[in-house]
Amino acid sequence: MSNFIHEDFMLSNGTAKELFHGSAEAMPIIDYHCHLVPQQIAENIQFRDITQLWLVDGHYGDHYKWRAMRGNGIPEEYITGDRQGSWATFEKWAETVPYTMRNPLYHWTHLELSRVFGIDKLLSPKTAREIYEECNAKLATEEFRGQALIRKFGVEVVCTTDDPADDLRWHKMILEHPFGTKVIPAWRPDKAMAIENPEAYKAYLEQLGEAAGMEIRSYRDLQDALARRHEFFASMGCKLSDHGLETFYAADYTESGIEAIFAKVLSGKAPDADELEQFRSAFLYDQAVMDAEAGWAQQFHIGAIRNNNSRMFRSIGPDTGYDAIHDVQCAAAGHKFFDRLTLAGKLAKTILYCLNPKDNEVLMTMAYTFNDGTVPGKMQFGSGWWFLDQEDGMRKQMNALSALGLFSRFVGMLTDSRSFISYPRHEYFRRILCDVIGNDVESGRLPASEMDRISQMVKDISYNNAKNYFNF
Repeated sequence: MSNFIHEDFMLSNGTAKELFHGSAEAMPIIDYHCHLVPQQIAENIQFRDITQLWLVDGHYGDHYKWRAMRGNGIPEEYITGDRQGSWATFEKWAETVPYTMRNPLYHWTHLELSRVFGIDKLLSPKTAREIYEECNAKLATEEFRGQALIRKFGVEVVCTTDDPADDLRWHKMILEHPFGTKVIPAWRPDKAMAIENPEAYKAYLEQLGEAAGMEIRSYRDLQDALARRHEFFASMGCKLSDHGLETFYAADYTESGIEAIFAKVLSGKAPDADELEQFRSAFLYDQAVMDAEAGWAQQFHIGAIRNNNSRMFRSIGPDTGYDAIHDVQCAAAGHKFFDRLTLAGKLAKTILYCLNPKDNEVLMTMAYTFNDGTVPGKMQFGSGWWFLDQEDGMRKQMNALSALGLFSRFVGMLTDSRSFISYPRHEYFRRILCDVIGNDVESGRLPASEMDRISQMVKDISYNNAKNYFNF
């Protein structure tokens, strides 16, 4: 009986196998959006054990696995609580894995065991101890430190996610001690827009002002401070921004009105709903202009509703597995936002991601409404994100993109992960990509006589398009 993860895993026909092994498998990786911790990369982290690497690493644990464990009836003390211990937590995860069948975690878990550790056993309570010990033994060696794990998968570029107030000290350290993979900061200014909590916002402005070497007393000061930091990020190689939003914002506003809202927030008063929307609209527009003038690309992640379990948010904080898919209307505001930028001649290269699958075609057609012929694939519909980062979500994203745009110009996969061993997700994506195209060839929907062109398309989506689009 063959291993579960075998060479033709998820490849359902001969053409898919030919495309994957001949065109996709060996291509390098450009991970243009992730949440790896720069300090851990710079310090070439050596993980204590597989539990730290896989499940619990301070605040940066794997909330995908945490959600599954809670759903399997695992008490919180084994996940993030007082009874957390390396073996105890791993044992509870091993108990959960057999119940994750048909969840992407089942595939990801076994791909990572196979590709990272060379372990082709299925994880279960029966195999937990031997897998735990074998992984830990390997993690104690130099070949399994953080930088080596990145190099292992042929990763050419990693873009981390960084706040404008960050001093980028760890990126500087990586530049001074290169290890074969470019590690580039990416600009994530969400906190600079978060005026809904005046006390927290004023504290953030102090950090931002200190980083920019100025005091922030007005909205214009805020933009000047951000411009200084934007230039600094660019000097460190940054060419890409990212925004995590519930929806787009494109309310009408005036400069004087935005200054009044900013002054109100600095006085300690929370903005009302209309003021909040106006401020967000102005802020996003100004940030998009900044990106366009710098020649950066910009990303918009649309549709998450966050920190919904207030009891657990108060207990263990954000990003711990209590976010979900939002249900918002984004078409009208999105088109208005991009139209403003187009009219001003300030539309940067843009990637749009949705979290609600109902918005696949909405964002796909939005992107192609604003392509202008200056750059191939200038406006992109991004890969399946977060809850859609799984086989069904990827196939639906690929089909929406193919039906309404140019699949051949797609910039492909990213990890969007905090884990050093998430790179098998690129393999997962490429296998699904090749299976989708292979099925089209074998069913006659694509011509078998054009295999050279089809092979090139697979290589482009796997790697070349991202390399050319971002020009890192």
